[in-house]
Amino acid sequence: MVDPLKAPAIHPGSVGASGAYASRVVGQRPSSDVACRVRDALEAEQARRLAAFPMPEFEGWPGGSAATAPSQRATSSESSGRARMPAPAPVRSVYVHAPFCSRRCAYCDFAVQVGRVGDLGGWERAIKGELRAIAYEGRFPLAAELDTLYVGGGTPSLLGAGAMTALAGALGPERLRSPTLEWTAEANPESFTADLATEWRRAGVNRVSLGVQSFHGPTLAWLGRMHGPEGAREAVATARAAGLTNLSLDLMFGLPEGRAGERDWECDLDRLLELEPPHVSLYGLSVEPTTPLARTLARGRVRPASEERYRDEYLHSVERLTRAGYLHYEVSNFCLPGRHSRHNRVYWEGGSYLGLGNAAHSFSDPLRRWNVRDWEDYAPRASRGELAVAGEEEVGGDARRLERVWLGLRTDRGLPWDSVVAAASRLVERWIRRGWARRESGASAEGRTDPDHGGGRLRLTAEGWLLLDRLTVELDVALAQAPNDAPPLEGLGDAGACESLTTARQPRD
Repeated sequence: MVDPLKAPAIHPGSVGASGAYASRVVGQRPSSDVACRVRDALEAEQARRLAAFPMPEFEGWPGGSAATAPSQRATSSESSGRARMPAPAPVRSVYVHAPFCSRRCAYCDFAVQVGRVGDLGGWERAIKGELRAIAYEGRFPLAAELDTLYVGGGTPSLLGAGAMTALAGALGPERLRSPTLEWTAEANPESFTADLATEWRRAGVNRVSLGVQSFHGPTLAWLGRMHGPEGAREAVATARAAGLTNLSLDLMFGLPEGRAGERDWECDLDRLLELEPPHVSLYGLSVEPTTPLARTLARGRVRPASEERYRDEYLHSVERLTRAGYLHYEVSNFCLPGRHSRHNRVYWEGGSYLGLGNAAHSFSDPLRRWNVRDWEDYAPRASRGELAVAGEEEVGGDARRLERVWLGLRTDRGLPWDSVVAAASRLVERWIRRGWARRESGASAEGRTDPDHGGGRLRLTAEGWLLLDRLTVELDVALAQAPNDAPPLEGLGDAGACESLTTARQPRD
């Protein structure tokens, strides 16, 4: 992503995304009443929220004019005419965007900067400058020690071996000393060298996410990937030799039909399981309108994957991975016991996080905001110690309920049974009859329990996850119409514990 961009906060344009299945409603054509209702309801909610929110006028925001020094910048709730917010709690999770890529893949619509190598010096200056502005502002105070740090892109490995050491210096090494810190960095196989792996490990990185996408040579070439069929195996061996054993591999399904050299999805799954990665992310290919892939489809050179094949590949993957011992803990994510992504859990459970870099998102209840998208816009402003913010919103009321439903249904933790059934018993019964949901005890697949909800949890099945957007809207409507004495929808996440909703995202570049 920008995890807020791989995991990112909900932001304008992503409220209706359902990760790997962004605009897909299995069993329904896009023109059907149900699919249109899903899209229209979520888009209407976005429009209502944006229209109702007053934007402050200063540099870095819509309506801003001349550049202002940090000392002149609006930094309090009074400056925007809103009620004073409570003092924010320290933020313990940070996402940092590294936008550099050697080329733009055919499906990519991310905020990336194309070049042979990454601009390490410019990136370091911008991150340091943004941190100064954030510290001065005080709305996202960093904790003395971080719980999670995620460096996504783009291609962080394109910045070279010294990038993570530079980042540690910018954040403050003392913040990265917790023995339980999860520090993830994304890499592409072709730029993940032994020297880089060694330096990342020395800097403190202890988890690596590799953008594999496929093990099939013609498919990799068609997608615009730079590594070959053996690239993933070699990168995994390189990581393990350097002591980086906590690995996540991305794989892509639902590729268009009619390409030369069609890949065998079963073979890709075989190759993946041979590597025994602790964590796997599966992303269905989505077509963004400004990408080369969209133009190829428009010319009729290839056809989008049929809904039947999209569905079958996803469900078959679920069956293969769970049979191999992986826990299916989120719509697109699988892990061996104890190896879930703690950083992404923060997003999904509505926790606070800070996003640094162009297009990065930040959230501290109830405030969510996002940076400008383009590197050329972001970098000079951040380097001067200015906030390069594009927009913000306060999340409450109907929007908060919608997000709680969407976030709760997308993970194996689900939603509290008693609160949901009191307001939507017939709807939930229909979901269960159709195999889209089930009632389970309060323990998640990872063994986490929810002692406050003895009635158990409502969780979607894999079939239900393919209909995530549709089911979200159905339940949200039912909850909105519930009697005033119905129990509130609570218990989504841990108090104080969001990548924009962006890991649920496209496969990364």
